[in-house]
Amino acid sequence: MDDSTFDSSPELRELYQEVIFDHYRRPRHFGHLAQANRSAEGHNPLCGDRIELDLQVGSDGRIDDVAFSGEGCAISTASASLLTEAVKGRRVEEALALFERMHGALVAGDPSADAALGKLAVLEGVKQFPARVKCAMLAWHTLRNALTQTAHVASTEDPSERGS
Repeated sequence: MDDSTFDSSPELRELYQEVIFDHYRRPRHFGHLAQANRSAEGHNPLCGDRIELDLQVGSDGRIDDVAFSGEGCAISTASASLLTEAVKGRRVEEALALFERMHGALVAGDPSADAALGKLAVLEGVKQFPARVKCAMLAWHTLRNALTQTAHVASTEDPSERGS
Protein backbone atom coordinates (compact mmCIF):
# COMPACT_ATOMS: atom_id res chain seq x y z
CA MET A 1 0.00 0.00 0.00
CA ASP A 2 1.47 3.37 -0.93
CA ASP A 3 0.81 6.91 0.21
CA SER A 4 -1.64 7.47 -2.65
CA THR A 5 -4.05 5.06 -0.95
CA PHE A 6 -4.36 7.49 1.92
CA ASP A 7 -4.65 10.49 -0.41
CA SER A 8 -7.34 8.98 -2.63
CA SER A 9 -9.52 7.16 -0.14
CA PRO A 10 -10.98 9.32 2.63
CA GLU A 11 -13.11 6.40 3.79
CA LEU A 12 -10.07 4.15 4.24
CA ARG A 13 -8.12 6.95 5.94
CA GLU A 14 -11.05 7.52 8.32
CA LEU A 15 -11.29 3.80 9.11
CA TYR A 16 -7.56 3.65 9.87
CA GLN A 17 -7.84 6.73 12.09
CA GLU A 18 -10.70 5.08 13.98
CA VAL A 19 -8.61 1.96 14.57
CA ILE A 20 -5.68 4.06 15.83
CA PHE A 21 -7.91 6.08 18.16
CA ASP A 22 -9.55 2.91 19.46
CA HIS A 23 -6.13 1.46 20.35
CA TYR A 24 -5.18 4.78 21.96
CA ARG A 25 -8.35 5.01 24.06
CA ARG A 26 -8.43 1.29 24.91
CA PRO A 27 -4.89 -0.03 24.61
CA ARG A 28 -4.58 -3.80 24.52
CA HIS A 29 -2.18 -5.57 26.88
CA PHE A 30 -1.53 -2.41 28.91
CA GLY A 31 0.27 -2.99 32.20
CA HIS A 32 3.16 -5.10 33.44
CA LEU A 33 3.86 -8.82 33.39
CA ALA A 34 4.70 -10.42 36.71
CA GLN A 35 6.52 -13.27 34.95
CA ALA A 36 8.39 -11.21 32.32
CA ASN A 37 11.75 -12.65 31.32
CA ARG A 38 12.59 -9.95 28.80
CA SER A 39 11.98 -6.23 29.21
CA ALA A 40 13.07 -3.00 27.63
CA GLU A 41 12.44 0.71 27.93
CA GLY A 42 12.05 3.21 25.13
CA HIS A 43 12.07 6.98 24.98
CA ASN A 44 11.38 9.52 22.25
CA PRO A 45 13.11 12.68 23.48
CA LEU A 46 11.51 14.84 20.77
CA CYS A 47 8.00 14.48 22.15
CA GLY A 48 8.51 12.80 25.53
CA ASP A 49 6.92 9.43 24.72
CA ARG A 50 8.08 6.71 27.11
CA ILE A 51 7.35 3.01 26.98
CA GLU A 52 8.20 -0.09 28.98
CA LEU A 53 7.70 -3.41 27.26
CA ASP A 54 7.54 -6.74 29.08
CA LEU A 55 7.71 -10.10 27.34
CA GLN A 56 7.35 -13.64 28.54
CA VAL A 57 9.27 -15.80 26.07
CA GLY A 58 8.85 -19.53 26.43
CA SER A 59 11.61 -22.11 26.22
CA ASP A 60 10.42 -22.82 22.66
CA GLY A 61 11.21 -19.23 21.64
CA ARG A 62 7.56 -18.22 21.41
CA ILE A 63 6.25 -14.98 22.91
CA ASP A 64 3.70 -16.34 25.36
CA ASP A 65 2.66 -12.98 26.77
CA VAL A 66 3.38 -9.30 26.26
CA ALA A 67 2.44 -6.06 27.98
CA PHE A 68 3.40 -2.42 27.75
CA SER A 69 3.10 0.62 29.95
CA GLY A 70 4.12 4.23 29.75
CA GLU A 71 2.91 7.55 28.49
CA GLY A 72 2.79 8.80 24.96
CA CYS A 73 0.83 10.42 22.19
CA ALA A 74 -2.02 8.67 20.40
CA ILE A 75 0.26 7.29 17.67
CA SER A 76 2.85 5.96 20.12
CA THR A 77 0.24 4.30 22.34
CA ALA A 78 -1.74 2.86 19.44
CA SER A 79 1.43 1.49 17.85
CA ALA A 80 2.42 -0.21 21.12
CA SER A 81 -1.06 -1.68 21.48
CA LEU A 82 -1.08 -2.95 17.91
CA LEU A 83 2.43 -4.37 18.44
CA THR A 84 1.29 -6.43 21.43
CA GLU A 85 -1.50 -7.99 19.41
CA ALA A 86 0.81 -8.66 16.48
CA VAL A 87 3.65 -10.38 18.37
CA LYS A 88 1.82 -12.42 21.00
CA GLY A 89 2.14 -16.07 20.03
CA ARG A 90 4.91 -15.46 17.49
CA ARG A 91 8.41 -16.84 17.68
CA VAL A 92 11.21 -14.38 18.50
CA GLU A 93 12.56 -14.60 14.92
CA GLU A 94 9.10 -13.82 13.52
CA ALA A 95 8.74 -10.79 15.79
CA LEU A 96 12.18 -9.51 14.74
CA ALA A 97 11.19 -9.97 11.09
CA LEU A 98 8.01 -8.01 11.80
CA PHE A 99 10.16 -5.19 13.23
CA GLU A 100 12.13 -5.18 9.97
CA ARG A 101 8.91 -5.01 7.92
CA MET A 102 7.59 -2.11 10.02
CA HIS A 103 10.90 -0.30 9.70
CA GLY A 104 10.96 -0.95 5.97
CA ALA A 105 7.41 0.29 5.47
CA LEU A 106 7.45 3.36 7.71
CA VAL A 107 11.07 4.48 7.55
CA ALA A 108 12.73 3.07 4.46
CA GLY A 109 9.69 3.31 2.17
CA ASP A 110 9.97 -0.31 1.05
CA PRO A 111 6.78 -1.17 -0.90
CA SER A 112 7.32 -4.91 -0.42
CA ALA A 113 7.25 -4.35 3.36
CA ASP A 114 3.98 -2.41 3.01
CA ALA A 115 2.26 -5.43 1.49
CA ALA A 116 3.31 -7.72 4.35
CA LEU A 117 1.95 -5.64 7.23
CA GLY A 118 -1.60 -6.98 7.40
CA LYS A 119 -3.53 -5.26 10.22
CA LEU A 120 -0.50 -3.12 11.03
CA ALA A 121 -1.08 -1.24 7.77
CA VAL A 122 -3.22 1.19 9.77
CA LEU A 123 0.04 2.79 10.91
CA GLU A 124 1.14 3.62 7.37
CA GLY A 125 -0.78 6.90 7.44
CA VAL A 126 1.91 8.35 9.70
CA LYS A 127 4.25 8.46 6.71
CA GLN A 128 2.37 11.62 5.70
CA PHE A 129 3.71 13.21 8.89
CA PRO A 130 7.45 12.44 9.07
CA ALA A 131 7.80 13.68 12.66
CA ARG A 132 5.18 11.10 13.74
CA VAL A 133 7.04 8.14 12.24
CA LYS A 134 9.32 8.13 15.28
CA CYS A 135 6.23 8.01 17.51
CA ALA A 136 4.98 4.95 15.64
CA MET A 137 8.39 3.24 15.65
CA LEU A 138 9.26 3.73 19.35
CA ALA A 139 7.46 0.58 20.52
CA TRP A 140 9.05 -1.41 17.69
CA HIS A 141 12.58 -0.30 18.60
CA THR A 142 11.79 -1.17 22.20
CA LEU A 143 10.58 -4.60 21.10
CA ARG A 144 13.80 -5.21 19.20
CA ASN A 145 15.83 -4.32 22.31
CA ALA A 146 13.73 -6.64 24.49
CA LEU A 147 14.02 -9.52 22.03
CA THR A 148 17.76 -9.11 21.56
CA GLN A 149 18.22 -8.38 25.27
CA THR A 150 19.93 -5.08 24.54
CA ALA A 151 20.49 -3.23 27.80
CA HIS A 152 20.27 0.42 26.72
CA VAL A 153 17.04 2.40 26.51
CA ALA A 154 15.63 2.32 22.99
CA SER A 155 15.52 5.84 21.62
CA THR A 156 14.32 7.37 18.41
CA GLU A 157 17.47 9.51 18.61
CA ASP A 158 20.16 6.82 19.03
CA PRO A 159 23.16 7.62 16.82
CA SER A 160 22.94 4.10 15.42
CA GLU A 161 19.34 4.77 14.44
CA ARG A 162 19.77 8.10 12.59
CA GLY A 163 17.29 8.16 9.82
CA SER A 164 15.33 5.34 11.43
